[in-house]
Amino acid sequence: MEKVITAPVARPATAEPWKRVAPASRLMLIVASVAPAAFGALAMVLGLRFELALLFVFLPVQLVLGVIAGRRISGKRGQSDAILQIFIIFFAATVFVLLVSVVWSVIESGAKAISWQFFTQNNVYISPTTSLEYGGVGHAIIGTLLVVLLSTVVTVPLGIATAIYLTETRGRSRSVVRTLIQAMSGLPSVVSGLFIYALFIASGITQYVGWAGSLALIPLMLPTVTRVAEESLFLVPQELRNGALALGAPAWRAFWIVTMPAAKSGLITAVLLGIARIIGETAPLVITTFAANSTNYNVFNGPIATLPTYLYQFTAYGYDTSIQRAWGAALVILILVAVLFVSARVITRKKKTSKKVK
Repeated sequence: MEKVITAPVARPATAEPWKRVAPASRLMLIVASVAPAAFGALAMVLGLRFELALLFVFLPVQLVLGVIAGRRISGKRGQSDAILQIFIIFFAATVFVLLVSVVWSVIESGAKAISWQFFTQNNVYISPTTSLEYGGVGHAIIGTLLVVLLSTVVTVPLGIATAIYLTETRGRSRSVVRTLIQAMSGLPSVVSGLFIYALFIASGITQYVGWAGSLALIPLMLPTVTRVAEESLFLVPQELRNGALALGAPAWRAFWIVTMPAAKSGLITAVLLGIARIIGETAPLVITTFAANSTNYNVFNGPIATLPTYLYQFTAYGYDTSIQRAWGAALVILILVAVLFVSARVITRKKKTSKKVK
C-alpha cells in the first residue's frame, strides 16, 4: 500500500521566483534602456536634428540592444518579444507626444486671443487687421451650438433606433443596414456638403442657411452614433434580457426597463463621440452655411457663423491678427469638446453613486 503524504509542501523562499533577475541580466536591461538615449543625445550634440536622431540613431540602437537583452534573458522568444515591445512603446509614445504637442500649441497660441469680449462679441465692423480688443467668436459659438443641436436632434434618435434594430431584431436586412453604416463612416465630409449644396442651394430651393449645414453633418455623425450604440447594447449581458422575459415582460418592455438602463453610459458616450465628430467639421459648413459676421439665432433663415467657418475665414486672410483669432477659435472648439466630455462623465458618475447609496 502506498504511503499518502498529508503534510503541506514547503513553499519556495521567494514568493515569486520567476520574477528574480540575475545581476548580469539586470545590468543588460539598464544598458539597453540608457544607451539609446545617450547615443541619440550625442547625435543631437553633433548637429543632427531631433527627428533624424530619433529615427536613425535612437530607434536602431534601441532595437539592437533590446534584441540582445531579450535573447540573453529569455532566449529566442525574448528576441521577438523585445522587438514587439520596443515598437509598441516607441509608436505609442510618439502618438502621445504628438497629441500633447498639438493640444499645447492650441492652448499656448489661442490663449493670447482669449478674453471676455472674444467670447461675447461678433465680427460686425471687424476687419482682418482689427486689434484683438474688439470682436470675437460669440456669434460663431451660438451658430455652432444651434447647427450641432439640430443635427443631434435628428441623428441621435435615428442612430440609436438603427442600433436597436441591429441588436434586438433578426431582420434579413440587418447586414445591408450594417454595410451602409460602415460605408457612410468613410464618406468624405466635403462630399456630404457638396450633396446638400447641389440638392438645395444650387437648385435654388434655399440660400446659404444653417439647417443646410445641419443636414450635411448628419451623414457624418450617424455612423459614429450607430456603431458605438450598437456595441454598447451588445455588451449588455444576455442573462438580463432573459431574466426580464422569464418574469413575463414583453420584449419591448424588457428592452426599455432592462437593456436601455444597462447601456445608458455607452449611449451617452455614443452621443458625445458623434458630437465630437462633427463639431470641428469645416468643409460641409463652408459650402452650406457661409461665413456670417453678425449673430443669427435662426438656423432656418440666412447665413450663420460657426467656429469652423470662423477659423477657416480668418486663417485665409493671412494677417498676424487674423491668424491669432483663428488660434483662439481653435481653442474655443477644444474647450467645448472638453466641457461636453467632462459634463457627461460627471453626470454618469453622480447617478452611479446615488444608486449605490440607495
